[in-house]
Amino acid sequence: MANAFMTGAIRLTMAESLRVRLEGVLRPDVMAKDVVLKLLSTDLIRSGGGLGRIFDFTGPVVDAMSIDERATLTNMVAELGGLTGLCAPDAETVRFLKERRGLDFALEDWMHSDEGASYAGEVTLDCSAIGPMLARPGDPGNGVPVDELDEPIKVDIAYGGSCTAGKREDFDRYYEVARWAADRGLKVAPGIELYLQCGTVQVRDYCLQQGYLQAFEAIGAEMLGPSCGACGQCGPGVSSRDDQVTISAINRNFPGRGGPGKTWLASPPTVVASAIAGRIMTFEALIASLP
Repeated sequence: MANAFMTGAIRLTMAESLRVRLEGVLRPDVMAKDVVLKLLSTDLIRSGGGLGRIFDFTGPVVDAMSIDERATLTNMVAELGGLTGLCAPDAETVRFLKERRGLDFALEDWMHSDEGASYAGEVTLDCSAIGPMLARPGDPGNGVPVDELDEPIKVDIAYGGSCTAGKREDFDRYYEVARWAADRGLKVAPGIELYLQCGTVQVRDYCLQQGYLQAFEAIGAEMLGPSCGACGQCGPGVSSRDDQVTISAINRNFPGRGGPGKTWLASPPTVVASAIAGRIMTFEALIASLP
């Protein structure tokens, strides 16, 4: 039950918590975005089990994630129906705050969920079994593994960016695919538009420092200025016709969200690999498709 207490004449009710245990070890080609798309497709979430909840993400997969990847989990709590998401701070949190924010932060004993805490529900995912995921057009809960598509899906637009997929680690993964392709003389498939958009000026500066832009330019990607971009229908990356298909790393793909066309959701590597292939494809499959 929800916790409640009185203060004066006002009765305050605390939202209930849902514990999400992420077990196993992520495959190298799987990101937090894939995990969220899998979680969105579970019966508990699709039946409204996350509505109004506080999501408490725990387990060895969370422990092994960077802060950028944990931010993907907590960012997409909105799609899960929740109010907010939590990952207990640890040594990785301390490192991140010192390196990125210049803060000296000390962990304290209370900074985690209580042992034996009561939860409104619990869901456990074996993340070792999760491969690159998609969400079919119309709802981010329409999750399907990429390798279970029953027919090729040609794409017209590929977009990588937004708050969820415009962070440093997201661009590390965009670059991984772009560098591999550029080294082999591959480019974005004819007729496809690939847009990459950093979430912040700081991420753009990071990409400049890392030398990523040369590889992006080499494959024919268009870099956009830092912004919410296509996720909020602000600029390129949005379809203009109902017959267009977009593969996008944004949060949600409700009808009309990314324009009148059909929007598939995917993780960063799948977005760039699909742009090069001309159809929805994982990076692993793209590598295997070449002699």
